[in-house]
Amino acid sequence: MDKTDLAWVSVSTLLVLLMVVPGLALFYGGLVRAKNVLSVLLQVMSTFTLAVVLWFIYGYSLAFTTGNAIFGGFDRLLFSGMIDVTAGSFAMSGGIPELSFAAFQATFAGITCALVVGGFAERMRYSAVLVFTGIWMTLAYVPIAHMVWAEGGWLFERGALDFAGGTVVHINAGVAALVGAWVVGKRLGYGKESMQPHNLPMAMIGASLLWVGWFGFNAGSALGASETMALAFFNTLLATSGGVLAWLLVEWKVKGRPSLLGAISGAVAGLVGITPAAGLVGPGGGLVIGLAAGAICVWGVSGLKRLLNADDSLDVFGIHGVAGIIGAMLTGIFNAKALGGPGLDSLAELPYQLWIQFEGILITIAWSGIVAWVAYWIADKLCGLRVAPDVERSGLDVPCHGENAYHY
Repeated sequence: MDKTDLAWVSVSTLLVLLMVVPGLALFYGGLVRAKNVLSVLLQVMSTFTLAVVLWFIYGYSLAFTTGNAIFGGFDRLLFSGMIDVTAGSFAMSGGIPELSFAAFQATFAGITCALVVGGFAERMRYSAVLVFTGIWMTLAYVPIAHMVWAEGGWLFERGALDFAGGTVVHINAGVAALVGAWVVGKRLGYGKESMQPHNLPMAMIGASLLWVGWFGFNAGSALGASETMALAFFNTLLATSGGVLAWLLVEWKVKGRPSLLGAISGAVAGLVGITPAAGLVGPGGGLVIGLAAGAICVWGVSGLKRLLNADDSLDVFGIHGVAGIIGAMLTGIFNAKALGGPGLDSLAELPYQLWIQFEGILITIAWSGIVAWVAYWIADKLCGLRVAPDVERSGLDVPCHGENAYHY
């Protein structure tokens, strides 16, 4: 056992937890209206914890053990065979206990499920959120993780590049959120009433915690203290900075003024864009990816959102989906050694690699979208998707949870 690698993966697991609770929770909470902030905080925490429990029961086994091209097997149900506490024996995954690897991956499953909440925020029943999450995590997150990251997985064997989850996490969650925005329907008053973020300082704190935690997400995916970890770490710093600046400059040009909301949105866009590339491109490529993600996602949350005619409340697809697609494709380019990356030996290999990247994107979009639609349909039949109109108008916090975030 390499104790240095174990320490880094353990810290990285804590950092990814920091990304979700409190990071994503505060980011999403600040972006909704005051009457719905507690409902969003609760949904983020609940979806994350539900995913972690399901990961322990069967998710990890189906994602990372030997099976077929789409699903793993049942060898690690309830983490069977991974640890014998009485004998003090631990199965190993490289230089760290497999238990540590499984815990790290559990946080990935959890944050992916929590990200989807932003697509239907402020109008979906809590019970429906839980039903949807259980189904979608099982039938979308788990098989896509297996296909991309596990030996024998469909896209893994095809040579798809995804260092830390551009397809598995961000495109996957973005598509599920978009489908949710369509299926659940637009918020009452959408396009007619002001739906501005109620607390931008809260959202700023959340985005900052996301950035800090993302070093565990990306650099932790090296699964040890290594040169690859150092590369992923710096790329996460550089690309995110590029994303912030690119968003602000485009927003300044188009809208006439830069905004804090734009800055934190650009940070998330840069973080998402560099995720599939973090340990697979050089710093120059990382900066280009961050700049491209930040600039293009301005359109993703405005022009594209109008084209899609969806009330994706917190722009999950416009940022996570779009930046994930940008990052996945550009990873295939900047992985080439001629462009500063550590991978492709010749530029002649680029067309094939780009096709594989595109194939992975299309499969993720189709798979996640279909599973999400089925999961929303089942949730609707079991408990109803949407809260009553009077509950939505008054806000979900008090009617659904008996709590109020602010007392005047």
